[in-house]
Amino acid sequence: MAQFARVLALRYDSVRTRHSYYRHLRLLSEHFAGDPVLVTEEQLRDYLLHVKTVRRWQPRTVRQALATAQVFFCQQLGLARWRLFDQVKAKDHDTLPPVLTRQQVKALLQHIRLRRYRTPLKLIYCCGLRLSECLNLTIHDVIGSEHKLRIRAGKGNKDRTIPLPAAMLKDLRDYWKFHRHPLLLFPNAGRGDHTPQALAKRMHTATSTMPHNSLQRLLVLARQELNLPDATPHTLRHSFATHLIEGGASLHTVQHLLGHAYLNTTEIYLHLTHQSEQQALKLMEGLCAGLPR
Repeated sequence: MAQFARVLALRYDSVRTRHSYYRHLRLLSEHFAGDPVLVTEEQLRDYLLHVKTVRRWQPRTVRQALATAQVFFCQQLGLARWRLFDQVKAKDHDTLPPVLTRQQVKALLQHIRLRRYRTPLKLIYCCGLRLSECLNLTIHDVIGSEHKLRIRAGKGNKDRTIPLPAAMLKDLRDYWKFHRHPLLLFPNAGRGDHTPQALAKRMHTATSTMPHNSLQRLLVLARQELNLPDATPHTLRHSFATHLIEGGASLHTVQHLLGHAYLNTTEIYLHLTHQSEQQALKLMEGLCAGLPR
């Protein structure tokens, strides 16, 4: 496993990708309760069938498990490519991502009482960020004089610069004045006394960012309490894109803001907008007008 971690460090720049691959190999090892080196092609076939049909993993997760096995068995161990790698198919389902209405987003953010959680969630929605992009921000990424936000090493290890609304800029400045960390915008609050003075001191000296699962768990509870169909940090990103297109933003603009490499990835939001449905309905009614009854 330690050797696999080194292979991943050489092969992938993204920390999240390395963690994901390492986790999949660990799950494989735990499933067979032994050294993954000893897993045979037939055992791997049974494992993938199990996670696909019994555990009902999403297609993307199945593909990650398969890709992990390819790196481990073929590249690290130097085994001949198994036929299994060409036989497993896991296509994405044609399902649309969940989106909240603007009223639901407002209610959700109002429900998050602590500012250290509400501020990053609000930024994710207002700028369409991925969770990791948001929490990894530093004070140097906020270009206040130009009302811009610099996103470093986004998906695909790409950088981009996006507009930053004035109200959001003020929120970020006010939040930073509380903890005044020399680098991080969203430092880890840690554990201990939660009086403002003690909290600010711990955040000021934090050596890591806020954990991803802190916001994820918080939104699970908030969704249940508000009886919302779905609410995750990525739901806020989907909602941002949908609401922008409803407001008249072009697909190319939204593509840049989201950091999508391909326009067809952004086009899915056309199917989620209420405005698009209303425009289509108006056109369809025009087609029907005057036809014989």
